Amino acid sequence: MHSRTDTNASAPDERLAQLTDRIGATASFVCALHCAALPLVVALLPALGLGFLASHLFERVFVVCAILFATSSLTFGFRKHQGKAAFALLLPGVVLLVTGIIIDLHSSPVLHAVLVSCGGSLVALAHLANLRLGSVHLHDENCRHPA
Repeated sequence: MHSRTDTNASAPDERLAQLTDRIGATASFVCALHCAALPLVVALLPALGLGFLASHLFERVFVVCAILFATSSLTFGFRKHQGKAAFALLLPGVVLLVTGIIIDLHSSPVLHAVLVSCGGSLVALAHLANLRLGSVHLHDENCRHPA
């Protein structure tokens, strides 16, 4: 017999998992938009006092944090729902992000923007997939963890 997870038993954990995926998805989409627009607005950022957003260090730190955040969030979700679909989006996203930050921004800005934007979008979609998997998980006789 199928039944939904008891919302009272794990409500704080579920809310935290949903919040982390929502934050991760939003941050990843914002990052993807930032990276796509960066070649176009790089001259405007210093005039707006936002020149740090165009620095290599800021980008690399943000990408590392996004990867660590996504990996921990998806791992936490996987322990609950046992679904691997989110990792199928996360792994190529991470590869694209890392490849994008390795590419020299000044010698190939379009390739850099495409790689990092696509990578950030995949990481965001991985968070959304993880959120979806967590919300539809059913506890039944095949479930590996207690309800």
